[in-house]
Amino acid sequence: MRLVMLDTETTGLSPARGDRMVEIGCVEVSSRHIQRDNSFHHLINPGRPIPEEVVRIHGISDADVAGKPSFGDIAGEFLEFIEGATLVIHNAAFDLGFIMHELQQAGLPNIHDAPVVDTLSLARNRHPHQRNNLDALCDRYGVDRSHRTKHGALLDAELLAEVYLAMTGGRQFTLTMEDNSVPASSFVQLSQTAAQRQEKAETANIMRRPMLDMPEEDQKAHEALLQRVHTESGQALWMLPVAE
Repeated sequence: MRLVMLDTETTGLSPARGDRMVEIGCVEVSSRHIQRDNSFHHLINPGRPIPEEVVRIHGISDADVAGKPSFGDIAGEFLEFIEGATLVIHNAAFDLGFIMHELQQAGLPNIHDAPVVDTLSLARNRHPHQRNNLDALCDRYGVDRSHRTKHGALLDAELLAEVYLAMTGGRQFTLTMEDNSVPASSFVQLSQTAAQRQEKAETANIMRRPMLDMPEEDQKAHEALLQRVHTESGQALWMLPVAE
């Protein structure tokens, strides 16, 4: 199974409020081995200033992304890189929220059906009531992170690969490994999809019709017709007793 470890860095926490990606990093894991020579990495111009408090986290400044491509410029290359792979992401809802929002904004095919493994959910199931961020998991599984002074998308994707392999049995594949993937759409509800769902609900309400007010003589004629069908057919289905 081909896996792609994925991480992003952003200008903030919410794409719906205008935050954008500033970096994306992916690395392939194939046959339980990290393929560091097969990676995808770009700095991204978010088209807006990067807050100073965020720069202190990932170290990416406005100067670093000046002249870099927008996500729309590299989206095709990204989609090609992940095609056919299961995405492995730590806190998948966060990264997928940005990626799927950007794809929607660019008018490009989205990744609703892409299989995704959320290592945060996996870690919480295996280590309840403990810290399960990437740093804590590295320490727990003996993954060296001494070279990690700031967050970085490609570096974090490589660390995630080491952690994921350790969490799921190391580099030796076993038949007891489970496929914990679910569709990307399980993590992200895009506004357009929500609007379509609301539209369907409103349409359903509009299409409902009030009960007809049938005159008593018409009601009696209807009942007589049903009785006649029942008599002539021997047993009408609607006259059968209801099983309790």
